[in-house]
Amino acid sequence: MVYALLAVIIAALVIKIVILKRAARSVTRQFSERLDDDTNGVILVHTRDRDMRRLASDINTQLKKLRAEHNRYVSGDAELKAAITNISHDLRTPLTAICGYLEVMKKEEKSEKLEKYLDIIGGRTELMKQLTEELFRYSVILSSGEDNETEELNVNQVLEDCIMGYYAALTEKGITPEIELTEEKVIRNVNRSALERVFNNLMNNALKYSDGDLFISLSPEGEIVFSNTAEGLTKVQVERLFDRFYTVQAARNSTGLGLSIARTFIDRMNGTISAELAGERLIIRIKI
Repeated sequence: MVYALLAVIIAALVIKIVILKRAARSVTRQFSERLDDDTNGVILVHTRDRDMRRLASDINTQLKKLRAEHNRYVSGDAELKAAITNISHDLRTPLTAICGYLEVMKKEEKSEKLEKYLDIIGGRTELMKQLTEELFRYSVILSSGEDNETEELNVNQVLEDCIMGYYAALTEKGITPEIELTEEKVIRNVNRSALERVFNNLMNNALKYSDGDLFISLSPEGEIVFSNTAEGLTKVQVERLFDRFYTVQAARNSTGLGLSIARTFIDRMNGTISAELAGERLIIRIKI
């Protein structure tokens, strides 16, 4: 009788364990599905076990909170994009008028002191125009599919053209770039203007932050590296370099959108872009 009773208890425990394992697998599968879809579906369990039902209930509560946070993020992000577009558009008209009046004033007779002041105002106004245009282009990039058209591109050639375009600006700042590009052709099916924009933004970043050197390489596998000495840059700052509107203290004439735009384009190419700090060197890696 004792053995029979033990056998029944063990069998019941085995059955319960099997049922709980099946329920746990079902919860895991449903949880993964609920994270991937945009519905308000809940996780269901087909067992009377109180602990398993409580687990499902707690997960559903957290899923509801997560969906609410996601909806707030999407809504806020859309509002921010619309605000950027409107603000940049509203600023362009008065800035254009200011530039026009400045050109008229420069043609009038004036003292040397006044001419100096007008040059300063003109420089600041031109900077404001550049920053406003950057904001406008960023809003267009996020809201349009202008980079959907792709073609087979020689990445080596696109990168070389970009370096040559910035060579004069680099040497003017005393930077002689060290370049190591593979002789093997690296061909990728990407959008030309998007790839050029990525390289241009990285070159601009090097111009702003480099302490006098720049290393650029392209491997046969398609990994692109931009590296330069950046004294004073911290790991915390490097981790935030791709954040929208983030700038380090030294970047007073920047919107903080250059690297964020680069990441957006690289993501659309199904590539990766990352930044790291090795000693006092900032290293940005791109894999396409």
